[in-house]
Amino acid sequence: MACKNVCRICDHLAISESVALTGGNLVITLPENSYRNGEKVCIVVAQTIPEETTITAPVVIQIGTGTEQYPLTTRCCAPVTACGIRTRTRYATRVVTSAAGAVFRMLGNPACQPNYNLESINGTAPTAATAGGN
Repeated sequence: MACKNVCRICDHLAISESVALTGGNLVITLPENSYRNGEKVCIVVAQTIPEETTITAPVVIQIGTGTEQYPLTTRCCAPVTACGIRTRTRYATRVVTSAAGAVFRMLGNPACQPNYNLESINGTAPTAATAGGN
């Protein structure tokens, strides 16, 4: 199927203004706007993801020059990490607000995001697995 030479851009499209690693978070800055509760927002990550970004860095959304950062979550409410985001890719999200803040919730699944859930918890800090150890 060929691309149309002329087409209308959706009103709900938000092309990122910047992508940066700040305070351990991958921060995607969207254009200044008021994003309403329940509104569908299609986010396009237009910039390159910084090379120093770790794959486990949480992805957060910043609006314009605002100071608040809103988590990007999966459709099951789990945090999206940097390994689930690709450059030049569109992500359909829905804005979900509460009295405490807001999140941008993906309508689909992130790209190849591994599951880092702990197998169990016992009240102590998890220890790192050793390579090739028994």
